Amino acid sequence: MENKDIIALSTVELQSKMKEEKASFVKLKLNHAISPIENPIKIRDNRKVIARLSTELTKRNKATK
Repeated sequence: MENKDIIALSTVELQSKMKEEKASFVKLKLNHAISPIENPIKIRDNRKVIARLSTELTKRNKATK
């Protein structure tokens, strides 16, 4: 997910997307701990998407105050 896609989302959509991505991240980590997944780069990419979503949410919260 690119930054322009993240900026286009509403705040509610950002929050729901954040929950989905965090759940996906936990699932990936668990699956990788049990047996190595084919592409471990997905874990890193997922973590970066979570960081981008979090940054945008923080930016919007500070803008409203």
